[in-house]
Amino acid sequence: MRKPGTYTALEDLGRVRLSRHFFMRNFLHSEIANFYGRPNIPDDPDLAIAAGKQLCAQLLDPLVETFGPIEIRSGFRSCELNHFGATEVKPQKCSRNEVNFGGHIWDRRDKDGHMGATVSVVIPWFADQYGAGRDWRDLAWWIYDHLPHAEQCYFPKRAAFNIQWHEAAPKDIYSYIKPRGLLLRAGKEPKEDLATRQRRYADFPPFRGITYPPLSVKWHAD
Repeated sequence: MRKPGTYTALEDLGRVRLSRHFFMRNFLHSEIANFYGRPNIPDDPDLAIAAGKQLCAQLLDPLVETFGPIEIRSGFRSCELNHFGATEVKPQKCSRNEVNFGGHIWDRRDKDGHMGATVSVVIPWFADQYGAGRDWRDLAWWIYDHLPHAEQCYFPKRAAFNIQWHEAAPKDIYSYIKPRGLLLRAGKEPKEDLATRQRRYADFPPFRGITYPPLSVKWHAD
């Protein structure tokens, strides 16, 4: 697929289905793009779609089927938009492009040639728990134990977090919520054993426990 050059071509890109619950359009919104009038369009739509399909199927669909609807806060960023956000927008909201290749910039592979995709999300069910004083680490360890993520990073507002799918990166977890800093270094074993972690999230909904009406045909990607 070519980079969209018309709004109708952009509509077609937005209609591409990435997984059972998500379309490409879900990830193209950006407050920076809207406010400053900057387009957020992939230069390589095929790579963005391929990475997005893995992100959605491996990470986001299981979240939806466990916790119900989730809120996408920041998804795909074009190189141009991310660079603008990293260099000209105040307060700064984006890291430099090279750090985000294979992260928020889905349509560029990282320096080692690996594909990846990052999204910032809020889980309303957990946001309410967090607002009542629940530890963000309960969710972080649940994700660690259930999903093939590459990175998690937590933020104070509503326990929003970045979650990344990546071809090669091992799991790591860090946070801007107290206790701030690194919870798990990539490649290391958790300090809490499995039984301790499981007690943290024993009251969570069953994994992928939400059922949907049966389909007479299987959905297929565009």
